[in-house]
Amino acid sequence: MQTMSDDIFSKIVDIESEYKDRGYAQGKEAGKDAGAVEGRELGLEHGFDIGKDLGFYQGWVQTWLDAATTQPGLVPDRAQKKLLAIKAIIDSVPATNIEGAHFDDRLKEIRQKFKVASAMLGVNISAELPTNSLGSTAARIIAENVTKLPDFDDTVNIWVYEEIVEGKKLTEIINTQHENVKYLPGHKLPNNVVAIPDAAEVVKDATHIVVVIPHQFIEHLLDRIHGSIRSDARAISLIKGIGISSQGMTTMTQIIHRTLAIPVSSLSGANIANEIAEEKYCETTIGCTDPDEAIVWRSLFNTPYFRVNCVSDVIGVEFCGALKNVVAVGAGFIDGLGLGNNTKAAIIRIGFLEMRRLAMHISGAQIQESTFMESCGIADVITTCYGGRNRRLAEEFVKTGKPMSQLEKELLNGQKLQGYLTADEVHSYIDSCGVTDHFPLFTNIYKICYEGKTPNSIFDGLNVDFSNDTRAPSPAL
Repeated sequence: MQTMSDDIFSKIVDIESEYKDRGYAQGKEAGKDAGAVEGRELGLEHGFDIGKDLGFYQGWVQTWLDAATTQPGLVPDRAQKKLLAIKAIIDSVPATNIEGAHFDDRLKEIRQKFKVASAMLGVNISAELPTNSLGSTAARIIAENVTKLPDFDDTVNIWVYEEIVEGKKLTEIINTQHENVKYLPGHKLPNNVVAIPDAAEVVKDATHIVVVIPHQFIEHLLDRIHGSIRSDARAISLIKGIGISSQGMTTMTQIIHRTLAIPVSSLSGANIANEIAEEKYCETTIGCTDPDEAIVWRSLFNTPYFRVNCVSDVIGVEFCGALKNVVAVGAGFIDGLGLGNNTKAAIIRIGFLEMRRLAMHISGAQIQESTFMESCGIADVITTCYGGRNRRLAEEFVKTGKPMSQLEKELLNGQKLQGYLTADEVHSYIDSCGVTDHFPLFTNIYKICYEGKTPNSIFDGLNVDFSNDTRAPSPAL
């Protein structure tokens, strides 16, 4: 795919603005007449909005069609066909006597084709992914999907922290053997996945960026790439971690948005990477506030074995993805003590309720109750408490007495845990608020990890009544 260079772009900015203004004026008048069938006042308001949209698309399409004539080779043939299809829809819209709902359908069709055309006009779909197992699994899914979608560039670039594995650079192994032999061994990556050791180079010219990295490293990564991001790029975070301090909660999407100044969505669910790589059926949740953008993200991730559901609660998806790791640490302690499934189920239930309570306390009604019933909520709690690495290392912590940091090095092949770090952050917040007694399980997990309490102390004070929890900003605990 030919990419539009900066100098060519600058040459057509002026005519683009001219056509947008001209199209806006024409579209506004047509839209007013079209909306008037809905009633005088409502019709004018509705007509102004649809006229504004029509004007924008009219100007945008004409700009690129003119550019295709004046700059041969700039606009690919497929993109020209898509532009002409959009123009045909716009030209078919009469200036008067059109039913409002029907007009909305026309605009919806225009918007869909607009997204396709935008993707064709010299932009790349690029995943900014580190070389952990979930990152490699996500790259595999996206790389398979983009080859089936004419809207996207076929190449998926991934950031690989350069390591030497068996005498070879990991990037070289991935690009020649098409396998991440260190973090996802035994699962081939598609040939259109390209490993690059420079994060800034990976995101350059990318329109869609996927971020998967342990949350304690996110700000360092963002410092490296923020100068290379396109202004119209979009990002999605697969990071299962949040920042919680005495001042409150900061999510990864907020941190990414603050640094890169682009829209950021989130993805989380009951998603153990090796099982996804083996194409075992599972679900995931995407949190995205823009319905149109949610469709794009879903098209990149959804497969017959990896089913995506989209919700608007971006922060709730992230919150669940981070807090379930703390519950999983507690479940691992139970496994290490050999106390069986009944006890483990009790810890999972109490942990889930403390997650909901903390959501209410820290965000009020900002996090939606229904999000806890999505894959990112209850399903992820269950699978992580039975199969995740936070559970596994917590079990070994009890059996061996070794610190978590040492177990990370010995058992995780260089990957990092989130659970015990998030437990520390959660405790910092609830302690500063003076409500540790309302979160006995989270408090006990923190004390076992950091204060030398015995694993059996996990049961201290667990007789808490959750029945009066509400959606108030600070519940009556």
